Amino acid sequence: MTSDSYGTLYIVSTPIGNLKDITFRAVEILSSVSMIAAEDTRHSKKLFQHYNISTPSISFFEHNRTARIPQIVSNLKKGNHIALISDAGTPGISDPAYRLIREAIAEEITVESIPGPTALIAGIVSSGLPTDRILFEGFLPPKKGRKKRLMNLIDQDATIIFYESPYRLIKTLKEIYEVLGDRPAVIARELTKMNEEIIRGTVSDILSYFSNNKPRGEFVIMIGKNDTNVFFK
Repeated sequence: MTSDSYGTLYIVSTPIGNLKDITFRAVEILSSVSMIAAEDTRHSKKLFQHYNISTPSISFFEHNRTARIPQIVSNLKKGNHIALISDAGTPGISDPAYRLIREAIAEEITVESIPGPTALIAGIVSSGLPTDRILFEGFLPPKKGRKKRLMNLIDQDATIIFYESPYRLIKTLKEIYEVLGDRPAVIARELTKMNEEIIRGTVSDILSYFSNNKPRGEFVIMIGKNDTNVFFK
């Protein structure tokens, strides 16, 4: 049950690159709520200016969540509607938004999703890899436990999706090659942006490509099943 006297927490998807990739409803919600909780208010300023959104905003990210969650929940319980956005895409995917969402649910606050872009879906549908079953792994741990996570994926009958930064891309690809083998693979870089790039081949092909091209931007790594019938020609 939820309380009718409380405000609603809106989970609003924002563009992953191209500012036109936002729904009318999302702009309407962002313009009408009492407050926007943004992963980085400086980053979101460009979006707000583009759509003439003047709603007050506060930051909400991993390192201030302990203080921010009670503050946001308190405002919601006073009847204020609040929108939650990440730097790009759909909040709650590989970011701390789920912690706030879980607390709102515990306090019987209505949580409503305003759907829109997310990099993993944009990447997989254009990859050419099987989409009947996908397994999203997010980011591998930065240091310990990386190979153990990969070992657990060896027998998965699914297309496996990772997010990765340019700083660890080559390291991650090398570990995927060592643990999962030279499977079909697709890299999507800077999706919907001016420098969007999709590279298809095998893990070794992509490693070779990035040995000659410095990784730049944000990456979606997609690894196919260990099935030679779906290798790219």
